[in-house]
Amino acid sequence: MMAAPFEVVWGAATDRGQKRQHNEDSYLTAPPVFVVADGMGGHQGGDVASRIVVDAFAQLAHEATLTSESLMSAVMHAVTAVRQIPTQGRPPGSTLTGVGLAAQGATPCWLVFNVGDSRTYRLSGGTLEQVSVDHSEAQAMVESGALDADKAQTYQRRNVVTRAIGAGIPGTPEVDQWLLLAKRHDRLLLCSDGLSTELTDQFLAATLQSIADPQEAAATLVAAAVQAGGRDNVTAVVVDAVGGIGADAQEVDEDTLSDNIDMDHDGDTVPVFDEAALA
Repeated sequence: MMAAPFEVVWGAATDRGQKRQHNEDSYLTAPPVFVVADGMGGHQGGDVASRIVVDAFAQLAHEATLTSESLMSAVMHAVTAVRQIPTQGRPPGSTLTGVGLAAQGATPCWLVFNVGDSRTYRLSGGTLEQVSVDHSEAQAMVESGALDADKAQTYQRRNVVTRAIGAGIPGTPEVDQWLLLAKRHDRLLLCSDGLSTELTDQFLAATLQSIADPQEAAATLVAAAVQAGGRDNVTAVVVDAVGGIGADAQEVDEDTLSDNIDMDHDGDTVPVFDEAALA
């Protein structure tokens, strides 16, 4: 196996929370790729879908880097497999967020990717930024000016996502991708919305800056989200760049956008579909 473009260490934690009977989140920590997947569709649906997603990416663990091509190949395999899950009702699906160790020529990079409302943040130079953009009804309303950004966190339909893997959506979903030049001491946080809904960005930043060990940082964030309400499953993966890269770099990024998933009465995200088609 070829060497990775730079060295990382990581930590991960997950919890079913205080309200859910089952944990439908899954995660993967297998360089060069790290993934968080948040399943939808209930037990034996959502948990299976999210596990299928991370299993598709686990096949890339032998690679030296993650490329856009290998990323999309894993997504297509996940879509095909999720659609084959037996179901009696609404098709199961999963969100996806992650980061891969990548390179642009000889320059080490992060390849961040996202489908749905799970998130990837980067703490760099003491500043926390949300790299991924939520594919959600709330985010679409913020972008259109119909909803203030500070009200999006408490918006009643904030769990309604507009893109997912599976979930009855035809075709392969658009996958947002950002290629970021990696900096020494970068720290990335991947999380399901069960964490970002319960904790403020200020709390995330303070915790990530004050706890050096990535495993302790991930566990602390998950415990705090559960204590803050734990209304959903909660997962956090923390990845630190520790060697093999320079301190200064400029970012290059690119992204995309899409539509059509709703949620059921208990807050789980589910697809909009034609009821008559299931009769």
